[in-house]
Amino acid sequence: MMRLLFLYGPPAVGKLTVARSVAELTGGRLFHNHLTVNLAKSLYEFGSPGFIELRERVWMEVFRHAMAEGMPLLIFTFNPENSVPQRFVDSLFAEVAASGGEVIAVELAADEAAIEERIAAESRKREGKLVDLELYRRLRDSGVFDSPVLPPPRLRIDTTRLSPAESARAIAALL
Repeated sequence: MMRLLFLYGPPAVGKLTVARSVAELTGGRLFHNHLTVNLAKSLYEFGSPGFIELRERVWMEVFRHAMAEGMPLLIFTFNPENSVPQRFVDSLFAEVAASGGEVIAVELAADEAAIEERIAAESRKREGKLVDLELYRRLRDSGVFDSPVLPPPRLRIDTTRLSPAESARAIAALL
């Protein structure tokens, strides 16, 4: 049975950093969302129909492969934003459950001051993530990060004052 740790939250809350620590603690495999986003952006404009279709196909193929292989734990980082169709989230959670697997949703959050301080971090630039503070504010204020709607998390962690290691230990304890 595969367990999918669905680690989600807005930009700059520490999803990848915490996910790396969880992987170290648990031996789980890490599938970082931006691997697929950057692949799709190499061929299509972000948010275009081709981009959305390719990103979704790659995501689902990785999840299906992990389920078929009986991977015990796959850690997936995810930033909800409105180019992800609601049907993707709904079908992913349903497909994992139908295969006998389990999705463990964990939400990371931070206060806006912490997010704004972290947004332009060098580590974010290296990963090809959103680093423009003004763009982040425009996207946030226009509701881009309000969808798709995710199921309630099994655990919610505020990373404003917790270290990535402390956050990871809390998640590992849940697992």
